[in-house]
Amino acid sequence: MAELRVVPFKTRLRVSVGDVIQREGILIEGPAGWGECSPLPSWSEEERAAAKRAAIEAATEPFPEGVRARVEVNTMVPRVSPEQAARMAVESGCDTIKIKVGDAASVERVHAVRDALPKAKIRLDANGSWDPDTAGIFLAQVRGLDIELIEDPVSTMEEMARFRRGSAVLIAAESCVRTVEDAKMLRKLEAADVIVIKPQRIGGARAALDAAEEAGIPAIASSALETSVGLAMVVAVAAALPDAPFAHGVGTAGLLERDVTSRPLVPEHGVLEPRRVVPDLVSDG
Repeated sequence: MAELRVVPFKTRLRVSVGDVIQREGILIEGPAGWGECSPLPSWSEEERAAAKRAAIEAATEPFPEGVRARVEVNTMVPRVSPEQAARMAVESGCDTIKIKVGDAASVERVHAVRDALPKAKIRLDANGSWDPDTAGIFLAQVRGLDIELIEDPVSTMEEMARFRRGSAVLIAAESCVRTVEDAKMLRKLEAADVIVIKPQRIGGARAALDAAEEAGIPAIASSALETSVGLAMVVAVAAALPDAPFAHGVGTAGLLERDVTSRPLVPEHGVLEPRRVVPDLVSDG
């Protein structure tokens, strides 16, 4: 293998996302370009190893060939006040808004965004915060707000399978899908209508595409709050997915106080074009 160049980075978030207030990791340069290894604090040792594999793959192999030249993306609104949520949603310019829920202000946050953007697609992400009863109560409270889907309303795949059978809202699974084998089990249990895949956490672009194929349901490629170097791989996966009826979770670069590049992957009118990113704002020293 060709010698790889490794550059560390650290940057704060403009708004905390759960317990995450900054992103740090390493950028790896190889013959194919740059990759990023920046596992989230909650990730296991296995997931951290997968993140390193993903970065090396991105640095040493071409991205998968795309089937579309433009990728529709959603913005992500963290657990902020309803007023700030509405402001962030409007300022994003995206037609699809993903709202973090699972806290006491969830219902008000969703209503505020819907009031601000009557025509937007709204999807929710509870990060597995609820038991099935609480998740059902919440969905009843936002009934009538035209929710596109809810991601991880409960924490386990088995709970999700049971919850899905009684849900009028599409169910997306992310946190319980950490390997290609998990995607196979998701299909076996018929636990979700949509699979959400973080390429860095699952081990790279090719593993992400394999997981999408094994799941047998529409897939959404999603960021792990990477810099634009890491987002480039997520966009590449989104562009390569054969079945992609949903916007992808790649509109997160704007959450960084400072990206590693002067040409960040920030969506324009809710769209990104796949491309490699060079981190020209960081250095080895």
